[in-house]
Amino acid sequence: MSSPHSVRIDPAPTLGHRKAVMSLTDPHLTTLADYFGIARDYHDWKGQYIEVEEATVIAVLAGLGIDESTPELAEQACREVANRTWRRVLPGIVVLREGQEGRVDVHVNAGEWVDVHIICEDGHHRECWQVDNWTPDRQVEGRWIGEATFGIPADLPLGYHTIVATTADHRATSTLVVSPNWLGLPRSMGSSRVWGHAVQLYSTRSRGSWGMGDLADLADLSTWAATQGADYMLVNPLHASQVVSPIEPSPYLPCSRLFLNPLYVRPEIIPEFADLDSYECSKARSAQAHAAATTETIDRDRSWDSKLPVLEAVHALGLEGSRELSYQAFRRLRGTRLVDLATWCALTEVYGNDWHEWPEGFQRPSNRAVSEFVRAHEDRVDFFMWLQWIADQQLSAAQSAGRDAGMSLGLICDLAVGVSGAGADAWMLGKLFADGVSVGSPPDAFNQAGQEWGQPPMRPDMLADMAYQPFREMVRAALRHAGGIRIDHILGLFRLWWVPAGLGPCMGTYIRYDHEAMVGILALEAYRAGALVVGEDLGTVEPWVRTYLRERGIMGTSVLWFENGEDGHPLAPEQWREYAMSSVTTHDLPPTTGYLAGDHVEVRNELGLLTESLEHERAEAARQTETWIGILRARGVLEGDDPSEEEIVVAMHRMLTQTPAKVLNATLTDAVGDRRTQNLPGTTNEYPNWRVPLSHPDGSPMWLEEVFTDERAARLSRVMNEK
Repeated sequence: MSSPHSVRIDPAPTLGHRKAVMSLTDPHLTTLADYFGIARDYHDWKGQYIEVEEATVIAVLAGLGIDESTPELAEQACREVANRTWRRVLPGIVVLREGQEGRVDVHVNAGEWVDVHIICEDGHHRECWQVDNWTPDRQVEGRWIGEATFGIPADLPLGYHTIVATTADHRATSTLVVSPNWLGLPRSMGSSRVWGHAVQLYSTRSRGSWGMGDLADLADLSTWAATQGADYMLVNPLHASQVVSPIEPSPYLPCSRLFLNPLYVRPEIIPEFADLDSYECSKARSAQAHAAATTETIDRDRSWDSKLPVLEAVHALGLEGSRELSYQAFRRLRGTRLVDLATWCALTEVYGNDWHEWPEGFQRPSNRAVSEFVRAHEDRVDFFMWLQWIADQQLSAAQSAGRDAGMSLGLICDLAVGVSGAGADAWMLGKLFADGVSVGSPPDAFNQAGQEWGQPPMRPDMLADMAYQPFREMVRAALRHAGGIRIDHILGLFRLWWVPAGLGPCMGTYIRYDHEAMVGILALEAYRAGALVVGEDLGTVEPWVRTYLRERGIMGTSVLWFENGEDGHPLAPEQWREYAMSSVTTHDLPPTTGYLAGDHVEVRNELGLLTESLEHERAEAARQTETWIGILRARGVLEGDDPSEEEIVVAMHRMLTQTPAKVLNATLTDAVGDRRTQNLPGTTNEYPNWRVPLSHPDGSPMWLEEVFTDERAARLSRVMNEK
């Protein structure tokens, strides 16, 4: 077995005279690209064959720390990567499926005796056995290294085990992961079909929240949904954001995926809040009223600035008894990552949100200056750790509320595809992320200019070297208080579109990841948590990827607007996938009522985003609506000559119930008839992305308390219960 990027590469031959500018026919450049999984060509969304530009490959290699700007450096880089595997006794990680007999290559001094065995999680030892390997010895940095291969037993239990290689004077270890062949449906769900709501929590405000929806609102919303027959509540990423203005509005561009966003904390339900004196309570009431006064858009800065002094006052009261014990247990559980996150938060209050702009001594958590800062600001660092504990408790309460009210799954938490390069994760795990490149997507039918998301990608080689520990921690954190997880852009576990800085998304290329390792770890963590896994597999998808995910028991995603056959016409419901979360719309599309009305066309026209004339786009939107009205009538789910928008929306959801999909989804915006788009791809501040509050059909703000008595929402719930 080898690591995902340990393909054996012989040193490239020394070239004679060549041009200073290399082409992809250059053996050194080609070798390096193949070693790191950099695509040199691909097929675009139209099926056209595309060759990747040389400048792109060179820039991506630079992001991986490979300098091949001259022929000599390129040749040196080839020799270095050729010997990487041979420099270490064991690979960083070996990932197997349950029941699979494995192999591991071991590198020691030529002719040296070596013993290899497995230490299982439960402490039991299992022996490995040597198998034939006739690979010649290799000279590496003046030493002759031999390669031996050992077999790994097929009957190892699921879990994280340790491979141990022992020589006369050395002991090396590696992580061995044994993951489920098939994840499937969690026991709590059984074999029955389920449905649930999707919600953007920040937009769903109650009269008691601080200008944006919070974890207390989530608990109430989950309870209500359970009474409507829902089995889960799919919620936007709750990952940590900045704690200093300006706060990034997009939940899909967090500062950390390992921790929670303290903006979602409700101060009044913290037990110690009751111990505030009358003056502090009065200040808290005034602060809440101030935060809630703005109703047109979600103002995160206003909400946080109002909430922060109250949280500080509660923290200052301290903890007693079991509450202190619980806090200390949380600190031990989350370990040094929690300290690092809290330290980053405290540092941003002094030096700003982008750690690249901090004094050099603070740009890595291991620096002495950072340790001295922590000692000097001990209470402030503790405050941010305490905030994470409070958020964790309130999220746990929200999960319990839904389950106690009858949900089989409770919360399904969304996992963002990446993090901000200026944020805490990039600061904590600096070497894990590639420099000078961003994650994005190539041009497709949805966005023909391609997309650049401003997120540094994780390096596949570093992930393997770190035994995927950051990925394991991230998945575990997302599942801590959830019955399921939705993986945004799950294609990123297979390949990601890397966009070199300054070249634009059209000049990107794909980078391969070890999907066996990443999906295997995901499946193991979900199995242990008893959780459902849904992968958002929309966009440019290699056909085999969906087949692979299905074979591993991971749900896909089906959206009514995109479920078309090879002829381009909508698929009949019975032809939809069984193993998928099926919905009418997503958070990147307008609510269905707004879509049917053509609101998205008018908004894009106002912002100058149309690629065709306004008349053409209006006509196309009207044609699409008429097509769907015809389909719905043919399916017997829509009646009448002049149906209302609500009737069409209800009919579309009734058609979902005619599909074989195991999981059905209805957005809260569709349930209440909201028309406003949450996110308009291709815009930043031109449109209030991620700042649109839940609204009535007429555009007026809608409070959570109104959702509970909304007849329209109740009617849609009755349709979903026809499943």
